[in-house]
Amino acid sequence: MANTTNPAGGGDAEQQQLSLATAAARQLATTTKSQPQMEEITPRWLLRILPWVEVSGVYRVNRRLTYTAGDDRLQFSNIGAKVQIIPQELNKLPLLRGFEDVDNLVVGTLANHFVQKEFKAGELIVEAGQPAEHVVLLAHGKAHKLGLGKYGDQVILDSLADGDHFGDEAVVESNDRWPFTVKAITPCIVMMLPQRVFETVINQSPVLNAHVERYKARLKKPQDKQGQAAIELSAGHHGEPTLPQTFVDYELKPREYELSVAQTILRVHTRVSDLFNDPMNQVAEQLRLTVEAIRERQEYEMINNREFGLLHNADLKQRINPRSGPPTPDDLDELISRRRKSRFLLAHPRTIAAFSQECNRRGIYPTCVEVQGRPVIGWRGVPLLPCDKIPITKERTSSIIVMRTGVDDQGVVGLHQTGIPDELQPSLSARRMEVNDKAITSYLVSAYYSVAPLVPDALGVLENVQLGR
Repeated sequence: MANTTNPAGGGDAEQQQLSLATAAARQLATTTKSQPQMEEITPRWLLRILPWVEVSGVYRVNRRLTYTAGDDRLQFSNIGAKVQIIPQELNKLPLLRGFEDVDNLVVGTLANHFVQKEFKAGELIVEAGQPAEHVVLLAHGKAHKLGLGKYGDQVILDSLADGDHFGDEAVVESNDRWPFTVKAITPCIVMMLPQRVFETVINQSPVLNAHVERYKARLKKPQDKQGQAAIELSAGHHGEPTLPQTFVDYELKPREYELSVAQTILRVHTRVSDLFNDPMNQVAEQLRLTVEAIRERQEYEMINNREFGLLHNADLKQRINPRSGPPTPDDLDELISRRRKSRFLLAHPRTIAAFSQECNRRGIYPTCVEVQGRPVIGWRGVPLLPCDKIPITKERTSSIIVMRTGVDDQGVVGLHQTGIPDELQPSLSARRMEVNDKAITSYLVSAYYSVAPLVPDALGVLENVQLGR
């Protein structure tokens, strides 16, 4: 028998290989391959839950005439601790909405007369019963609008944050008083314009004076609680009284939504598609992943686009701030209660985690609801769906969106146009372009889409919810 010991006495020698190694065997074997994977793919709940309306290029949303001017939050600039008002931003105030100012001379004059004031947490910015003699813009900080309840206790009417404002209606009237108190919850920077300065600018500008008079006339016209032109009715009467005569007026300039587009050019070398096309079709796989990326971008735009995105198109009266910072059950109750038939809530997964933590602190367990066959977390029977397209700011704040959906309920609808040439999916096409002199085939991949809330209360946003507390 051969000696198998190491001559130096260092242990067993290497064993002789008795069969074919797996590394060599793999050279003759086939492999089972997966499709190309992509980490970017998400559930895209927004695209799945929206009812889609067929559009021929442009979608016009006709509404009843409303006398309430549009409203929005203002943005500010600053140099160090000094806050500056961007003159064009003043056109977002209901009082100045639609004011045509050549070269922004008048609004520039108004912007220069705002006075910066700072309030510590707990200080009163304005007090109920005191003369209302200022336009107040909240440049930075958080405040509560307070009023008296039925039994004399103090109640929170609203939460105010960066860009909110009040008092612009008060300055067009004389000898009126604040009907509420505004209290700083955090240190606040406030820009204030005295009424006497505003009146001076009005007297010096006939164009502004005429605009203010038209604004005051609109406020005096009969309107319902939503600010729409009232429909005169009679009810509960007896006998044969003369019935009121009325008609339903419409907006003269309804908003139109033009389909937006997400596009890219996919390039595939003909040698790849000709020779390396088995067992998987290379062009099909390239298109599949490109379509996934386009759909992800589509959902991002439908939430964040400044022209039609949900976060930027919610009515100001439907945007609220949390009372304490993190998203609490009380905040979601307030958000849901501002509309009928709240169908869906959308939030970033970290925001959902922050809401769950607040529920844990209170010993509350959110319900589980089913959406399209999948169990998801819900609140008051409304599904709370994850959407990572809702941004988280560097201050670690985010938003929660609530929607009523569908045309029949005057809700939020998605817009698309089907039947386009070379359509792969509804309103998404992949059009072969050409083969260039480098033997590369190009495909133009396009998706057409938009989103529209049919009435203001179809969409609401809980803004500036704080994460990580």
